[in-house]
Amino acid sequence: MARAALFDVDGTLTDTNHLHVTTWWEAFRQAGQQVAMHDIHRAVGLGSTDLIARLLGEDRDRDQDDRISAAHKTLYGTYFERLPALNGARDLLHALDDRGWRIVLATSAGGEELGALRRAIDADDVIAGVASADDVSSGKPAPDPIHHALEIAECPAEEALFVGDTVWDMQAASRAGVRSVALLCGGIPRRDLEEAGASAVFADPADMLEHLDGEVLTGKK
Repeated sequence: MARAALFDVDGTLTDTNHLHVTTWWEAFRQAGQQVAMHDIHRAVGLGSTDLIARLLGEDRDRDQDDRISAAHKTLYGTYFERLPALNGARDLLHALDDRGWRIVLATSAGGEELGALRRAIDADDVIAGVASADDVSSGKPAPDPIHHALEIAECPAEEALFVGDTVWDMQAASRAGVRSVALLCGGIPRRDLEEAGASAVFADPADMLEHLDGEVLTGKK
């Protein structure tokens, strides 16, 4: 039976969360909205519409949404050719592939952004597919991206593992019935990730790789 390792990308395989914080902050500022960077950081990982709604509220002027989202996309796009992979990201994916795990990315990124992230990771030879924002109607914390990733991997939920860095990742995995592992390199506190359902927590991809033949794949400590 196929086994699948499903991965979030921003903050999990690439060191990009704080770039998102900065560019969202500037996009809000250009629209005349003052939003604290701390609050933006906690919302990173949501799709654009959900992120704006969380930060500005349901009673906001929704006519601004498209302009704010477009500004963020333009600002973030200036970094596309220099997005950094996190330590151990490529090696982790290759190690899982060597052990017979099918690798699928499950990310809110799409289009040119997704292409830039894949170039940063530099592991296309072991990535079986991508469940992106372009493929589902609802992003994380809804389980839709995880369900789609499982379909791509042709793997049942009980034979899969999801790796992410945000509360939204852990909640999505839990709702999809998939065991989740959290990484701290996205900047979210360990306690928050564990309360959201993480079965194990590691510092970054390199730390997860070091423990790969222990609790990561077996679920046992």
